[in-house]
Amino acid sequence: MDESLDGSLQNQIAVAGMYENWFLEYASYVILERAVPAVADGLKPVQRRILHALREMDDGRFNKVANVVGQTMQYHPHGDASITDAMVNLGQKELLFDCQGNWGDMRTGDSAAAARYIEVRLSKFANDVVFNNQTTKWQLSYDGRKKEPITLPIKFPLLLAQGVEGIAVGLATKIMPHNFCEILQASIDLLNNKKVELLPDFLTGGLLDASNYNDGLRGGKIRIRAKIEEADKKTLVIKDIPYSTTTTSLIDSIIKANDTGKIKIKKVIDNTAKDVEIQIQLAPGISPDVTIDALYAFTDCEISISPNACVIIDEKPHFVGISEILKVSTNQTVDLLKQELEIRRAELMERILFSSLEKIFIENRIYRDIEECETFESVIEMVDKGLEPFKKDFYREIVEEDILRLLEIRIKRISKFDAFKADEAMKRLEEELKEVEHHLANLITYAINYFKNLLQKYGKGRERKTEIQNFNTITATVVAAANQKLYVNRTDGFIGYGLKKDEYLMDCSDIDDIIVFRQNGTCVVTKVQEKVFVGKDILYCSVFKKNDDRKVYNLVYFDGKNGISYVKRFKVTSITRDREYKLVSDNAKSKITYFSANENGEAEIIQVNLTANCTAKIKQFDYDFAKLAIKGRESLGNVLTKYPVRKIVQKSAGVSTLGGVDIWYDATVGRLNRDEHGQFIGNFEPKDSILVLYKSGNYELTNFELTNRYTADEILYLKKYEANSIISAVYIDGASKNHFIKRFKLETTTIDKKFLFISDHKASRLIAATDNYAPNVQIKHKPDGKTNQVELLPISELGEVRGWKAIGNKLNYPKLTDLQFIDTEEKAPNQPEDESLVVSGDDEPEFIIKNLAGDIEIAETESEENNNTGESDTDSKEVDDIPFEIKNLPPDHKDLGTGEQLGLF
Repeated sequence: MDESLDGSLQNQIAVAGMYENWFLEYASYVILERAVPAVADGLKPVQRRILHALREMDDGRFNKVANVVGQTMQYHPHGDASITDAMVNLGQKELLFDCQGNWGDMRTGDSAAAARYIEVRLSKFANDVVFNNQTTKWQLSYDGRKKEPITLPIKFPLLLAQGVEGIAVGLATKIMPHNFCEILQASIDLLNNKKVELLPDFLTGGLLDASNYNDGLRGGKIRIRAKIEEADKKTLVIKDIPYSTTTTSLIDSIIKANDTGKIKIKKVIDNTAKDVEIQIQLAPGISPDVTIDALYAFTDCEISISPNACVIIDEKPHFVGISEILKVSTNQTVDLLKQELEIRRAELMERILFSSLEKIFIENRIYRDIEECETFESVIEMVDKGLEPFKKDFYREIVEEDILRLLEIRIKRISKFDAFKADEAMKRLEEELKEVEHHLANLITYAINYFKNLLQKYGKGRERKTEIQNFNTITATVVAAANQKLYVNRTDGFIGYGLKKDEYLMDCSDIDDIIVFRQNGTCVVTKVQEKVFVGKDILYCSVFKKNDDRKVYNLVYFDGKNGISYVKRFKVTSITRDREYKLVSDNAKSKITYFSANENGEAEIIQVNLTANCTAKIKQFDYDFAKLAIKGRESLGNVLTKYPVRKIVQKSAGVSTLGGVDIWYDATVGRLNRDEHGQFIGNFEPKDSILVLYKSGNYELTNFELTNRYTADEILYLKKYEANSIISAVYIDGASKNHFIKRFKLETTTIDKKFLFISDHKASRLIAATDNYAPNVQIKHKPDGKTNQVELLPISELGEVRGWKAIGNKLNYPKLTDLQFIDTEEKAPNQPEDESLVVSGDDEPEFIIKNLAGDIEIAETESEENNNTGESDTDSKEVDDIPFEIKNLPPDHKDLGTGEQLGLF
């Protein structure tokens, strides 16, 4: 703007729109020319220019990367650093380049050597699928001096194989790499009209949960884990690391988690060389299973990645799925193959045409007719006249250029012309043309064979490295190490790990929630802190476990409104943090007079002492909480007494009223659960354990903690352990290659320790196993070497019960092809029968007679009439007079007689 001498504005220029188009143009340039790959060839511009420069330099030998960078700068309008980085990135993906020298390591994060020290050339795969000048579209380079490809005619879904990550202006792209062999197979399936699904695969290996992959679209997520093995009870070994991490960053995250107290480890040792190996030594008394979960929860041993497939289609960015990219790339490959076939057909037809012209020109001595021609034009006319009778046999019109080529034939070649050899060469060309025509007519079949050839030629050594699994969700509070000590000041109402002068309660984690019960009948859940006020007169506080349906609270409270004492049992499974919940009646004088927290639903017996001056006749009585049903925390409860209470004390500890815990095993994730996922294992009491038989020939007893980890591929048999069970097993001895069968009882009770019960040769392996008491053995073998014969033998004929260290009996079946255990109904001695004896009479009480082998129990079931009145008239009858019949009677108990004769009554 201009300003006059008096300060007034003479001319104004609006700047609102001056930069609007500039920014849009800049954003478009970054998106199209730098950050986002084209769907046509799966390359960013810098990658495309590198490949083009390498192709121009290619002579089969290695080139210094610095030279390639200089050659690429003829096409790429940016500095050498971006070209070098892009080239190293391509080289580390081990697909398009043959590399020589130190190219760095994507696993450790080590950078490549300087560009002047490392060398590169195009791989055979790149030369086969990336280049074809005849099908390439060209454009001028940025300075107009050179021609560069708009896109390269790549006949392979390169974008899916390499993956890509880029950040532009206003958008980003992140496409995961996929397995080379699976991509080719998916293209074949797509051309066969089959449904395809591609999942990521990483050179770093590891474990992958792609259940929410969502075809690589926005909103999807994948979880990647390091592969952690338990070397022994004190050592963990990380073999593979998650994609996008390095061994250095992973170790740093482990050390940080240890320093903050999330995990407890002794030492981390990096032994990575050719293969990744990070050794983690555990602190004394720390569970390996819990530590593995904690590593996944608090370190980079597990990461989440949100894919975002964005590609350039028709000069515009599009968000598409992996299946759509595969479809576009496969169809483009088919189109490129068609173009190549059409070009080859045209070349063959031209060669056949000229070969025919040459033969006619020589055999019909047309070259002699031009001897008397005085001008070049007359020579051309004479040759054209000589070819006239044959023109009808050609697929196109003969033009002047064709005649000029004939005139260029030398006399030496004419003199040595061999008609037979010419016919043979033309026959070969016609056969090749026929083959090309066939491929064009069956283009899809040709494309399928092309992909199969690539798979056979380059697929070896490119098998999947990342193992696909479904991960369980790890609750951080469950696996976090107890890195703090919880203290409480009950009178003033403070809790926290900073109150070191007050009462110590327990160890906890700094991410735990704490539940607090106060004497006024309220409870609250709050995050553990250094010091936090939760209310005065604290009765009880502890770490709160969400959805814990085993912990039961028993309490007695005084209702300040009516003076009645109530008793109740309840659970607290879910709650809103820092919100107060009322457990007693809403009266200022109401308060808790007795409280207990029971981890496994125990129901104790309490002694209630009433005041001395109350009018009650009995001033002291017992109450059993087992009589009380478990209800919600807001329930009123049952009346304990209407009289004033002086004191309540626990008289005796109770037992659990919840029964055992039902446990399932989900082989997909290798975990136990209580959510009814997978195979039902059984109902477990505190002393019960799980028997695991491994394919390696080891057995192990484990507890039923949900944090236990089992590798499904290594397990042959997993079941609830029965103390009197007999294990029957068949194994192959690695040294002699013979099959052995053995039966044994478990003589060890050590938990979480493996015991080898087959021969210790490294090639020995367990074939079959069962804990059925007396199974039959089904054996398939070929005694004549041709026909399968099947034998079914009882286990007793093949071996007897011995110690677990015994070798067992050799199976004399040299042509054994298959062996299976067939379970039977035979029970172990002193094991109760499943069936019961039911004694019943019309309209009379029912009696169930159980366990004939041992003590006889008689269970009385009240009649419908008595159930309605709550009374029983069984005492008014003589039991022997009750008519009854015996149901489900075993065959060997047919003549039992009456109840009196049986000695039951």
